[in-house]
Amino acid sequence: MMLEAENIEGPTGAAKRDARKTPLEALADYGFVRVAQASRSEGNAIELLRDGAENFPRWLAAIDGARLSVHLENYVIEEDRIGAQFADALIRAAERGVSCRVLYDWVGCVRRTSSGFWRRLRQAGVAVRCYNAPSFGYALGWISRDHRKVLCVDGELGFTGGLCIGHDWMGDPGRGIPAWRDTAIAIRGPAVADLEAAFADSWEHAGGKLPADEVARHAVSAQAGNLTAWVIAGRPDSMGLYRLGQLVAEIAQKCLWITDAYFVATTGYVHALCDAARAGVDVRLLVPGSSNFPVVRAMSLAEYRPLLEAGVRVFEWNGPMLHAKTAVSDGCWSRVGSSNSNLASWISNREMDVTIHDRSFARQMEDMYLRDLENATEIVLQDNKVRSADPTQDIAPESKNARRGRFLAGAVGMSSSVGATLIRRRALGPAEAGILTAGGALLIVLGVFAILFPPILAYPLAIVGLSLGVALLIRAVKAHGPGA
Repeated sequence: MMLEAENIEGPTGAAKRDARKTPLEALADYGFVRVAQASRSEGNAIELLRDGAENFPRWLAAIDGARLSVHLENYVIEEDRIGAQFADALIRAAERGVSCRVLYDWVGCVRRTSSGFWRRLRQAGVAVRCYNAPSFGYALGWISRDHRKVLCVDGELGFTGGLCIGHDWMGDPGRGIPAWRDTAIAIRGPAVADLEAAFADSWEHAGGKLPADEVARHAVSAQAGNLTAWVIAGRPDSMGLYRLGQLVAEIAQKCLWITDAYFVATTGYVHALCDAARAGVDVRLLVPGSSNFPVVRAMSLAEYRPLLEAGVRVFEWNGPMLHAKTAVSDGCWSRVGSSNSNLASWISNREMDVTIHDRSFARQMEDMYLRDLENATEIVLQDNKVRSADPTQDIAPESKNARRGRFLAGAVGMSSSVGATLIRRRALGPAEAGILTAGGALLIVLGVFAILFPPILAYPLAIVGLSLGVALLIRAVKAHGPGA
C-alpha cells in the first residue's frame, strides 16, 4: 500500500518537489557519490568552528573525554606548546586504557617534530605511525602526502578541516602575533563512521590493518541531527574533489564563494570559474595576501588575470596567513576540508573534505565569508577594466561590482563595513611583471650554470636516475614473488 500511495503522487508531484531544489541540491541527491567518490549519510549534526581558538580546546576536551578510542591523523603535529598539549592529552587517555592512534606525515613533521616526541607517545602506549617516509622501493613515493586533518573519538565525534596542530593556529597575543585564519567542523552522526573508515584506510597504508572488532564497532554511528553530508576521502589519483569542483562551478546559478590557501589551479578549473562568472554567477576567490610558501603565492598571482578578466572577484587576506579551504554556493551547498585548489591536493595527496547540503549551514558559511572580506583587499587589473560577457564591450569594475554589491546587500544583508571593503583595491600589473622577471632571471641563471658548471646539474640528474633505476628493480623483484 505504501508503494501505491507514493505512486498516486505521480511524476507531476515529484517534478514539483524537484522544482523547488536548486541544480546543486538536485545533483547532490543523485550524482555526488559517483562524481566525487563520496560517502553519503543523513542524520548528522555539524558545527562550524573558526580558527584554533575555537578548535583546539574542543579537540583536547574530546580526547580528555574519550572512553574507547582516539584516532588522530594530521599532516603537521608540531613539537611546540600546542603539540605538547595534545601529547599530554593523548598520554592521559592511553593511561586510562583508551586505544590511541596517531598518524602523521613524514614531510609535514620531519623538520618540526623530533623522534623524541614520538618516542614519548609510544612509551606511554600511544600507537604512532608515519605516512610515506622515504623508501628505496618507491623513489617517487614521497610525492604523495597525508594532508588530512582528522580527529575521531569513540566513533561518535569527529573533527576535520584545515587546521594542523601547532602554535601558528593560536598566534601569540602577548607579542601581537595574530593566529592563522582557518576553518573546521565538528561532526556527530553517521558521517563519523565515514571519517573512521577513511582513517582505517590510511592506517593500513602506513603499516597494517586496524583490529576487526574496532572496525566493526565504528562502522555505524547513531543519528544526531538532520543534516546530509558527503565525506570525500581523497586518495592518490582519485581526483574526486577536482571533478566535483568543476561540476559545482558549471551548475552554480547565483554565487560561488571560495577560500583557498594555496590556489594554483589547472587551466580546466580556471576556465570553469571564468565561465561561471561570464554567465552571471557571483564568483569570488579569497586567498592569502602573504603566504608561508612565497613561491605558491607567486604562482597564484599568475592566475589572477584570466579570472579578473572574466569577472571573478579576487580578494587577498590582510592577516598573517589564510589557511582555510572552504566553499559555499547558491545558499545551499558548502564544503569544508583540507584540500587546496592545486594538483597536489587533487591528484597525489590524501585529503579529507566534507560537503553539507543545508541552507542554514550555508548561511553560516556566507556570514563567515563576508566577515573575512572585512579584512581583505580586492585585486583589480592595472588598466581598471575587466572583460564583460560581450567581448566587444568593456565594463569598469567599479560599476559592475557596485551592481553586484547592491544585489548582494539586498539578498544577504551585507553590512556597510563589508561594502567598504569592496572599494579597497590593489592593482595587479606590477605583481605580474615581478613574476615574469623572476622567472626569466632564474632560467638565465640555470642556463649559465649548465654551460659553465655542467656537473652541478649532471650530478643531481644522475642521482635521480640511479634512484629510479634501483626502485624499479626492487619492485620488479617483488612482483616476481618468492617462487620466481
